[in-house]
Amino acid sequence: MILPIYTYGQPVLRKVAEDITPDYPDLKALIENMYETLERSDGIGLAAPQVGLDIRLVVINLDLISDDLPEYKDYVHAFINPHIVEYDDTETESMEEGCLSLPGIHEPVRRPKRVHVTYLDEDFQPHDEWVEGYLARVMQHEFDHLDGKMFIDRLSMLRKQMIKGKLGSLLKGDFRCSYKVKARR
Repeated sequence: MILPIYTYGQPVLRKVAEDITPDYPDLKALIENMYETLERSDGIGLAAPQVGLDIRLVVINLDLISDDLPEYKDYVHAFINPHIVEYDDTETESMEEGCLSLPGIHEPVRRPKRVHVTYLDEDFQPHDEWVEGYLARVMQHEFDHLDGKMFIDRLSMLRKQMIKGKLGSLLKGDFRCSYKVKARR
């Protein structure tokens, strides 16, 4: 089932999400719905707050970009209760980011190239690993959603001023995109 993506201005996008337990109702179905929603919206990552749920759940599908980055062929994963434990700030990189909750806005964001993450997989098996490269960027972007943050929070004051009109349009619901949304009206 395709879920509506909550856009900028929805309060759930600014809440800190809660960890979940294995008995979370219909978790497998929710994960499948999030994958389907992600595919339909042409995204590569989706956090539960973006579909209106304040829980720590993220799905990432990098197989979609494996033509350009072959190392991510068949990379499709769900992350339950993910947390970034540590940022390795020795190397950072600026790269343009967009967000399904901010349709039409793309800005360069500087992030560490490497992060230490913990999470549970779909079988609730624990993982504790260092991640680098493009996956590290996507994880940082998506895991930020679980802490009530969006990539625009990482922009300079000047860049924020430059997109103020676009953000205002999003708040008014004055935008178009090709996927189902729940805008603040």
